[in-house]
This record gives sequence, structure tokens and C-alpha cells, in this order.
Amino acid sequence: RRFTVEDVLTLLEIINRVRLGVWQKQPAAFFAQARIDGDGTIADTTGECKEGMDISYKGVWGYHPLVISLANTGEPLYLVNRSGNCPSSQSAAAYFDRAIDLCLAAGFREILLRGDTDFSQTEHLDRWNARPQVRFVFGIDAMPNLVALAEGLPEGLWQPLHRPAKYEVRTEPRQRPENVKERIVRERGYKNVRLESEQVAQFDYRPTKCHQTYRMVVLRKNLSVAEGQQRLFDEVRYFFYITNDRASGAAAIVRQANERCNQENLIEQLKNGVRALQMPVDSLVSNWAYMVMASLAWTLKAWFSLWLPTEGRWADKYAAEKQSVLTLEFKRFRQAFLELPCQIVRTGRRLVYRLLSWNRWLPVFFRGVQAL
Repeated sequence: RRFTVEDVLTLLEIINRVRLGVWQKQPAAFFAQARIDGDGTIADTTGECKEGMDISYKGVWGYHPLVISLANTGEPLYLVNRSGNCPSSQSAAAYFDRAIDLCLAAGFREILLRGDTDFSQTEHLDRWNARPQVRFVFGIDAMPNLVALAEGLPEGLWQPLHRPAKYEVRTEPRQRPENVKERIVRERGYKNVRLESEQVAQFDYRPTKCHQTYRMVVLRKNLSVAEGQQRLFDEVRYFFYITNDRASGAAAIVRQANERCNQENLIEQLKNGVRALQMPVDSLVSNWAYMVMASLAWTLKAWFSLWLPTEGRWADKYAAEKQSVLTLEFKRFRQAFLELPCQIVRTGRRLVYRLLSWNRWLPVFFRGVQAL
């Protein structure tokens, strides 16, 4: 409760200074591209006397934290507490700039900024585009002028979008079971919207607040709307993504934008894994300080996995285990690496820590201990 805004920012920068040292232990391929994601989330509270709380657009009382994270490792680079009624993108540009400087100082060769439609702050695009290492992919609202431009594109410019399979079948393909949800919706005559196909196209576009022209990638979803057994009509919806990346294909831009959704898993872990967004204190800044301190648990988990060695005869196996630890939920990580029953034996001039149980992560645990 004694923290000021300057104190919290100092703490964030101290953590990031240590983070640079951890990143320097990584192989050269790690620094090919830093994918920086931004999003806001509602942190509700049942308190009534917390300074800075307000009612959000969802009608929920609480705060509206900003999360700027590195998608490569799932680390929160900057957490910013804000009033509950602020727009999702408030202060995002300033912390994107801080994250860019941090990643460039670490040695990343390219930076990719990503965010949903609330983060397409067009007044900042020219400034980011002027930095040669920075790329961005932001969603942008389907405004009437953009929809008109998309509808006016020749049909020959639209290319089918093929999404990769969610997983690879390692044995033999099996028959898909009955879609019970689909059957119930059809039998009871509910409105049913189904995706029929997807196509992508692109065109040049200059937002009003920009002096440069950027690439606009548009995703067209062809939907069928039915009610019970009767098909009512077809519907077309457009999704737009603005980017300064002119080298990647249109389908690759859509996939990059969709991969940002994985940040929701990080936000879930911050909320219910390490409980950093519980807002237990009595003011906006004190809850911000608590948020940064509690999120250190998740950051230390990431650092532990990044320190794991991957050299030697079993390098491929070690690299796969390192990635698995990096993506573990915090509850699972706590059970596998922290809550280990251990007998401490004093013998001679040393302490012996004797583990009393076994789990499949213990070889990884011992490699981490040796590395540290």
C-alpha cells in the first residue's frame, strides 16, 4: 500500500532487467522474432470502497488491467492496472513502445505487435512502421467503408483459406462420433449458424490518421443460417487485419492474428493460477503493485523452463520437455516441481534432501537444479 506509480514502474523495469539475463541463455534461433501481444481484461471485485474501481462495459464493477506479454514464452512484460470503465487500449501504445525497446535490447531481430480491434490505434502506426525491425498485425473494425471495399473486390482476388488440422492422427483415423449438440439444435428448431467456407483477399488502405498506406487483409466467412430443418438464408461476415508485413501471404497474416488468442490462456493463469488479478487491496496503485508481485510466480516458472539445458545426446527430447514445462498450467507446475515431499537429513557437514515420491517430471527437475 506504500507503493506509488513510480515505484511500480521501477519494479517492472527491475524484473525486465533480470529477464534480459535469462533470455541471453537462449540459442540464436530464439531471437528471430519477438511476438508481443496486448489485451485488456476485466478484474471484478465485490468491494465497494476500493479507490479507482468503476463499472465496466460489461456492467461489472472492478478494474481493467492491461497485459503486454511475449507470446514466445508466455511472459507478462508489463501489467498495468486501470479503472474499470477505461477503454481496452488506454496506455497500450506507451507500453508497446517499452516492450519494443526491451526486446531490441535483448537482441531480437524482428518485433511483431499483435492486438484485437481495440488496439488498432492508427495514430501510432506510422511511428511503429518507421522502425525497420517492427511489424504489426492488428484487427480493425468492419466499418462500412471497409465492407464496401471488400464487396467491390473482383471474385478472382479471393483465395480459399485452408486451416491446418488441430492435431496429427498418430494411429489410424476413426469415425467421428455423432454431433449431439448439432442434433438437438436441429430437432428443437433453434437458430443455427454454420460456417460453410472462408476466403481471404487484400487491398491497400490508408487510415485517416496515417500518412502511409498499409496492407489490409480481409477474411470473408460464408455462413448458412437455419432454423430446425429449414435453411433460412446465407450470410457473409468480414474480418479485417491491418499490417505493414508485405512479405507473408494473406493466409499467414490471418493465422498470426488468430494465434494472439493464446494470450487468453495467459490471462486465465494470471487470474486463477497465480491469482494475480484478485484485487485484494484498497486502491488502484496498491492493487497494481500486488498484481506485479503475484505475477512473479508465473514469471519464475517461465524462467525455470528457459534455464533448462537442451544440449547433449538427448537434445531433441530435452527441447520438447523444455517447451512442455513452459506451457504447463501453474497448478500442474506447482504439483510437479514445488509440492514435493522431501526428507532433510543432516549428516556430517552437509544436508541431504531425500525426495520421498516420484513423478515423471523429476528428471527435468534435477536438470533444472543442476543448471541453477
